[in-house]
Amino acid sequence: MSTVTTRRTATGNGAPLPVSLKQARLPRWTPPVLALVAVGAGCGIGLAAGLDSTIQWGLIAALLFIAGSFVLSAAVEGTRQAKDRLATSLVWVAFLLAVVPLASLLWETVARGSKVLDGYFLSHSMGTLPDAMPGGGIYHAIIGTLEQVGLATLIAAPVGLLTAIYLVEYGRGRLARAVTFFVDVMTGIPSIVAGLFILSVWILILGFGPSGFAGSMALAILMMPVVVRSTEEMLKLVPNELREASLALGVPKWRTILKVVLPTSIGGITTGVMLAIARITGETAPVLLLVWGAKTINNNPFEDAQQSLPLYVFQQWQQGSEASYDRAWAAALVLIAFVMILNLVARGIARWKAPKHAGR
Repeated sequence: MSTVTTRRTATGNGAPLPVSLKQARLPRWTPPVLALVAVGAGCGIGLAAGLDSTIQWGLIAALLFIAGSFVLSAAVEGTRQAKDRLATSLVWVAFLLAVVPLASLLWETVARGSKVLDGYFLSHSMGTLPDAMPGGGIYHAIIGTLEQVGLATLIAAPVGLLTAIYLVEYGRGRLARAVTFFVDVMTGIPSIVAGLFILSVWILILGFGPSGFAGSMALAILMMPVVVRSTEEMLKLVPNELREASLALGVPKWRTILKVVLPTSIGGITTGVMLAIARITGETAPVLLLVWGAKTINNNPFEDAQQSLPLYVFQQWQQGSEASYDRAWAAALVLIAFVMILNLVARGIARWKAPKHAGR
């Protein structure tokens, strides 16, 4: 327990003046030790009370840690510092409550998905194999996912980019406000609604059949508002001085946007597009309505039913056999790895294209 020595001096009229204050502080090792004690006490209380769920044990330990931090700090450091430690404890507990389910999910997926995940599983389709039999793979689902997500990106990325450019560089008046409003509305649209819209227009009214392209259009609807919002924020970060300098040289506005604004913000724009791709990769509802799924390889996304990874996971789990469960977990692991790779690529691009500051 560290202290600060107190000295008192005399002022001009002889009154004592405090120069420094005495402040008691808890040692740095107090929070981790208190956390271990809280975990032990939580487990003990859970066993004594006959609680079978480890989640209940963890919640009891979290409450004990928060209460113990506040009481101990109030007794030693004072009420003000105790309130600070209370807020810090709440933040740490909230962080653990968010991380533990994620870690548990990853652990369960890796443990159960690695049973059948090998080269054969990645390079073969289901073909004519019954779902209840072991074997088969997800090659046809990987092909379908790559084609559907790629087509959705080709549709949504240019439209979203041009919309964001209009809102930031040209948008004024009622039209701009209307576009902003509808972008906000589209951000909260459930994926099933986008699938029903394409189903009613593309399949029921126009008479086209299920295909990977139909699913791509629904995915593009979900992707557009994410691209618009992320691109809009990146364009707003470009200093106006760069635009004014270019315009002062007589460069047209469209060329200023093309040669100055977009290259300056290209890192953030690319990151936003990658995150939007990761957001639509795991969508199942529109694919279920529009793509239908297929057990064989279909390399043509514009004709006949096609498979995708999230739909494959849903259909295999629906079969209810041990072999189909293993394939579902393995496909889920591949899907998670694909989304994680996209996020890592987005972070890498953002760091690569980040502005370089002097002296770094």
